[in-house]
Amino acid sequence: MTRLILRQDPPLHLGELQAHESLTRAAIAGFDREFGGPHMRQSHHELGRYENTWIARGALPELEPLFAAIRLAAVEILQRDRLRMAFWFNVMQPGDRTARHNHEEGNELLSGVYYLEAPPDCGDLLLYPPGDVRPIRPEVGKAVFFAPRLPHAVETNRSDQRRLSVAFNFGPAESS
Repeated sequence: MTRLILRQDPPLHLGELQAHESLTRAAIAGFDREFGGPHMRQSHHELGRYENTWIARGALPELEPLFAAIRLAAVEILQRDRLRMAFWFNVMQPGDRTARHNHEEGNELLSGVYYLEAPPDCGDLLLYPPGDVRPIRPEVGKAVFFAPRLPHAVETNRSDQRRLSVAFNFGPAESS
């Protein structure tokens, strides 16, 4: 099984997916195949674009190894096994940015992002711990995990290519 190698850098955890190339290519291919199709919806129309692109998990079987690695990292970080995961894609074309926000809605325990496409100068993730700003440079194969209440934003994509990431939230699994 593919694993994320984690390192703690308060207030976040950084993960690097070893030998991610084929897994990342497959995830991009699945996204490109399903984008605009019947399994897709978009939300959060902000700053002239939809920030969130939701594609049904069942339509993206090639993402399951990535989701398994992300879930294992979340279990390690949170020290709990019964978790539910929500995910969405963030597509940033040249000139796009994401405004400051957090994921405090619901009872989320952990938020994060995994970078699928990250051309140079595509916009740093900005985290806002109290009294500080922490820029995180996106890199293909990198995952960043942080508290859902932590405000964050993404700088303007100044490259001439799209920036593609998959974002996620983990919360307690629903009891049956």
